[in-house]
Amino acid sequence: MFGDQHLIVVDLGFGDAGKGATVDWLCSAAAGLDVAAVVRFNGGAQAAHNVVADGRHHTFRQFGSGTLSGVPTLLSRYMLVEPLALAAEARELAAFGVADPLSLLYVDERALLTTPIHGAVNRCREDTRGTSRHGSCGIGIGETASYALDHDAPRIADCRRPEVLRRKLIALEQHYAPLLAGGRHRYDAIDDLVDAYIAFAEAVAILPGDQLAAFARTGRLVFEGAQGVLLDEWRGLHPHTTWSTVEPRYARRMLARIDAPGYVLGVTRTYMTRHGAGPFPTEDAALSIPERHNGTGEYQGTFRLGHLDPLLLRYAIEACDGIDGLAVNHLDAVGDIRTATGYLTADGCVDRLEPGVWQDLDHQRSLTDLLEAATPALSDLPADVPGYLETELGAPVVLTGHGPDRADRRIRIAAEA
Repeated sequence: MFGDQHLIVVDLGFGDAGKGATVDWLCSAAAGLDVAAVVRFNGGAQAAHNVVADGRHHTFRQFGSGTLSGVPTLLSRYMLVEPLALAAEARELAAFGVADPLSLLYVDERALLTTPIHGAVNRCREDTRGTSRHGSCGIGIGETASYALDHDAPRIADCRRPEVLRRKLIALEQHYAPLLAGGRHRYDAIDDLVDAYIAFAEAVAILPGDQLAAFARTGRLVFEGAQGVLLDEWRGLHPHTTWSTVEPRYARRMLARIDAPGYVLGVTRTYMTRHGAGPFPTEDAALSIPERHNGTGEYQGTFRLGHLDPLLLRYAIEACDGIDGLAVNHLDAVGDIRTATGYLTADGCVDRLEPGVWQDLDHQRSLTDLLEAATPALSDLPADVPGYLETELGAPVVLTGHGPDRADRRIRIAAEA
């Protein structure tokens, strides 16, 4: 199905489309793909990739979603790594029966370090926005990325250099002191953080560079994206975006350095979802679809449901510079779902969205404004949802999901398409 290509898994929506379940299946014995490692290439500890397999459920945040199958995780230089959350996730995985989870973890020393200081600042900043919150998990991902633009930010390599790390943490704390004044959001003392990060460095394999070629020599790589392309820092709908390049540019770049082919697998549900604030043209509060693993978060906001939106999905595919195949999840939940054929706007009917150019935030904001005011034109969803999406999106559906469990994945044979 994928030949000898490495796989890049990206969410074509606002997140929560089933990347974790897809990666878990790709790494399982059922897929037969001989996966050497799951490579995380964007985002950080705000990810929430739910996997249900063999009676177990785990929400993967920084570990790759192939961990239950014993597949190692490589956190690349593009990850924002939160060691305290990683240690907690390792304990959860150990309770599920994963032997020594940290032994399956490899971390690029160049990756930025997300600390409780970043998290406290993130929550303070969202508090000041009141009812105009951008939407956030409150973990500090945006603060980690933005601080590093103009400062000597803490990185994973510093976990092996206590004095350098302490100096950087003190500078970080001092920089944000005015915003943190009042102490509503508390965090560990710097000396305690340094001790914890030293212990982390002793427990995991920290690599001088990504060492991708070494992993690729032993099997296939699966690149696991986080969030969704519609939240991408450059192509997403500003200001409701993440400080992360979600589309597969960085995964492609890593593969190009080792001269290896990549297959981009776009993931979508049969309907649209979104956490928190931001435009959502097909949202329908009347939809009632059970959601076992997503709810309302204090900073993330409510979990919203909407009808299928091929216009937004095509926009995401263009933002990815194309995809090679589709994984369609939640085919067991089509029920009352309809599909958008266009938007009614003040300027007339719109049936295509222009991604614009990199870093053109004015274009992205105007697109956000358009979508905030758009009314979708809806029609009945055809019975053959995979076939319909192939026609609408111009890519073959190669994998389908008919429920939350690993056993609910199905290969879509080309002859059936």
